[in-house]
Amino acid sequence: MSKTEQVLAEQILEKVGGPENVAANLICMTRLRLHVKDLNKVNIDGIKKIDGVLGVVNADTLQVVLGPGKVTKVGNEFSKLTGLPLGEAEEGNALDEVKEQAAKNKAAQKAKYDKPLQRGLHHIANVFIPLLPGIIAAGLVNGITNVIDFQTGSAFSNDWWYLTIKTIGWGLFAFLPIFIGMNAAKEFKGTAILGGIGGVFCLNLGLASFPLSSLAVSMPITNKPYVAGVGGLLTALFMGIFIAWTEKTIRKFMPNVLDTFLTPIITLIFCALISVVFLQPVGSWLTNAIYIAMDFLYNKLSWFGGYLLSSSFLALVSVGLHQALTPIHVMLNDPSGPTHGINYLLPILMMAGGGQVGAGLALFFKSKNKRFKKLVMSSIPVAVLGVGEPLMYAVTLPLGKAFITASLGAGFGGIAASLFHLGTVSQGVSGLFGLLIMQPGKQLLFLLALLISYAGGFILTWLFGADEDRINELFPE
Repeated sequence: MSKTEQVLAEQILEKVGGPENVAANLICMTRLRLHVKDLNKVNIDGIKKIDGVLGVVNADTLQVVLGPGKVTKVGNEFSKLTGLPLGEAEEGNALDEVKEQAAKNKAAQKAKYDKPLQRGLHHIANVFIPLLPGIIAAGLVNGITNVIDFQTGSAFSNDWWYLTIKTIGWGLFAFLPIFIGMNAAKEFKGTAILGGIGGVFCLNLGLASFPLSSLAVSMPITNKPYVAGVGGLLTALFMGIFIAWTEKTIRKFMPNVLDTFLTPIITLIFCALISVVFLQPVGSWLTNAIYIAMDFLYNKLSWFGGYLLSSSFLALVSVGLHQALTPIHVMLNDPSGPTHGINYLLPILMMAGGGQVGAGLALFFKSKNKRFKKLVMSSIPVAVLGVGEPLMYAVTLPLGKAFITASLGAGFGGIAASLFHLGTVSQGVSGLFGLLIMQPGKQLLFLLALLISYAGGFILTWLFGADEDRINELFPE
């Protein structure tokens, strides 16, 4: 055991009130967890200032964050000093010290911007998030099988195993309105299966699926022909929400003896009629408006649109408004949509994480605050892999200037992603893992765009975003 770990253990023991104040000492993956007899004898601020201590958490136990590897060595020395056997707590995460701070800052940010709009968007996101594993799998299957069909001239189109795999791809998206309707009804406290039935009205299966398909059926008010499946995924979302609200409203007045029988059928008939007459046209109009807006930003504004999207995305994430994009991503990855399943928005937004990585690297190399440098370096690897919350909420956002330069620097990666016409066949991952879902043949261009976003965030933060006084104020050594 090196002298450094022994000295560190002695310093910690002194600040916690000596061996007589320690009832038990345990370790997890990154923390020395102490049960102390009298918390008033503990100098928490003093522990934080010890060189080698990454942080202190005062929870059910006093937790001294030391980092993986080191915690075991220090824990053994600490156990010798206290004369108490060293136990093991439940395993933690190697990024505990960063995530703890990030969680606190995120909670403060959420409380600051906890408005009805954010709460509503959170509910909408909860409708789609449980569907992401299926959307990711189906999107990847569609992308891979499309390449195989093109390269082989559909050589496997009559093989049962290949058709089985392809069913995963088209099956999910063909019946996605049903799943969205179910999740929407469930999220808004209704009966999931009723929402699923509502989603049936949004299936794009053609008029042949309906009994009156041979007749000329006209709609009221507009006198336009009745067309099944109008409105798509957004109508399914509206339908699920409307069904949940209607069901809860009817149930308030329905006698218990009739509730089981009458509430579901009245809910479905009423909501179906309202959906076909009103919700489907609204959903169709809103869907077209979204595609027009995306087309304007992506095609009409070109590189400038890419810069606007990528440079503003971190700001949306920080206040929770990014959740509004969840259904848009699902729509763009729908093979039956105008983009044929290729999501051109996601690669541009991925560059926001790259700007943060660049900013983090600039802060690491420019700052002389050892504690802060350890905090930054422990959060950068996961940010490179696409998990940017620790770096944003624990580092760049609290610093302010670094958050702005990270966002502005990310915009240059957005320009590259736009000019390279990058697209993904699925969603759910970011950072370097974005290579897994990138449109075949675009992987190297994606890496180049990501490097540009790194460089943009690094240069702008190095020049304008590194404030050593602010760093020392927030992260005292």
